[in-house]
Amino acid sequence: MDLKLFGEVFVTLLVITDPPGMMPIFLALTGPLPARDRNRAAWQAVALALGVIVIFAVAGQTLLAYLHVDLPALQAAGGLLLILVALELLTGKADDPSQQVTSNIALVPLGTPLLAGPGAIVATMLFVQQAGGLADYTAIAAAIVAVMAAVWVVLRFSGVIVKILRPGGIEVLTRIAGLLLAAIAVQLIADAIAAFVTQYLTMS
Repeated sequence: MDLKLFGEVFVTLLVITDPPGMMPIFLALTGPLPARDRNRAAWQAVALALGVIVIFAVAGQTLLAYLHVDLPALQAAGGLLLILVALELLTGKADDPSQQVTSNIALVPLGTPLLAGPGAIVATMLFVQQAGGLADYTAIAAAIVAVMAAVWVVLRFSGVIVKILRPGGIEVLTRIAGLLLAAIAVQLIADAIAAFVTQYLTMS
């Protein structure tokens, strides 16, 4: 297994999913629930996010081909969406979770789009496309599972973590994650532009 690729995928997806930023949202959505139901919600949200990411990692290229959409276009769109998310994290103007109305908050909005959003999907598809063999695929799969496990641990013990970090610590971590997410978004857009230019020069 390529440990360097494992580290790249793990750090990228961990920043995108933003477990510290998910804690207050998760607690706000599951606050009225008993501890047992809150734990089950954490497991369901992570399981759904893992399923969505795996589906797009395996069949995303086929879906894009059917829709006649190039990966750089999806990459640029994902970068733009990530910038919006990063700005919300940096400015603290994320949508009020109490306004979300759904029959199962573990699936929507926790599982998707908060965990398995466009950023995580695009990043995973890019890593899969660049993979060169079984060792790379193994590293990517292991990193995805490791990130989802880390997210589950944070959500599962979010009540204790919030008491330790306190609101100020969570806010600082959220701002740092927003800054890193903005950098990843800019890199996605830059790579997409470079891919479009290369494709244009090749065609001409």
